[in-house]
Amino acid sequence: MTDNVPLQRKGRHPFLKWAGDTGWRHVVAIAVLVFGLVPIVYVVSAAFNPNGTMSSTSLLPTEFGLNNFQKLFTDDNVPFASWFMNSLVIAIPAAFISIFISSLAAYAFSRFRFRGRRPMLLFLLLIQMFPAFLAVVALYLIFGSLGEYYPIVGLNTKLGLMLVYMGGALGVSTWLMKGFFDTIPKELDEAATIDGATHAQIFFGMILPLAAPIIAISGILAFVGTMNDFVLASLFLTDRPEMTLAVGLKTLTADNSPASYFGIFAAGTLLTSVLTVGVFMSLQRYIVSGLTGGAVKG
Repeated sequence: MTDNVPLQRKGRHPFLKWAGDTGWRHVVAIAVLVFGLVPIVYVVSAAFNPNGTMSSTSLLPTEFGLNNFQKLFTDDNVPFASWFMNSLVIAIPAAFISIFISSLAAYAFSRFRFRGRRPMLLFLLLIQMFPAFLAVVALYLIFGSLGEYYPIVGLNTKLGLMLVYMGGALGVSTWLMKGFFDTIPKELDEAATIDGATHAQIFFGMILPLAAPIIAISGILAFVGTMNDFVLASLFLTDRPEMTLAVGLKTLTADNSPASYFGIFAAGTLLTSVLTVGVFMSLQRYIVSGLTGGAVKG
């Protein structure tokens, strides 16, 4: 009797059940992984391709060499070291100053109640809805006119571009930090105030150490965003030695550049990504340890 029971009553085959429940998720995950890894593998293959041309580059490398990395630092037409230093000189101070100012603003919005507080928060939220490149024309006109009176902050200057980056990161960082500051108990501030601590002592001695995770996250976003920016950097920095990594490497793939520079471009891109990933990984451990550690221990 049991052999004549319909298949519907016996249940689905184990493989079909697995495929319907979780198998399709594995297929989607593998497809997304392949879609993301193919460009990376191609860039790595081009970076180690000794010929250094796009036509001779394949997904899986057939030859291996370090010629492109050597040319990256020896070719007079590729000032990679200058581009690298320009990016660091702009990204590190811009990220540090923007995070510092954002933390001050976030502390004020979180701990104090003053007239215009809510409209200012809504204004910061509204600004984030519009991408930075919408203000490219306005920024060009403003800093072009400003450079006539103060050449140090005009167009084609690192300080001018740094000011733009600092202003662009304030809105996002302020909102992130304000939300985190709200989770820190205000009783800590009150206890410190009773002991005679000033607002500056409370902010620098208590709030900032407890807010280390969100500061690290905001620092990563500001630093990586500045290092990877192309639109604003290409607008402000036009002299080849003054370019950042993103703008300088883009010139290696221009129509008037030799085809052999594609391998150098891939090598520079690979080194730049290693720097960005290294910064993220080094701060990731600090972020995790800060999030898992107790803010208040009794």
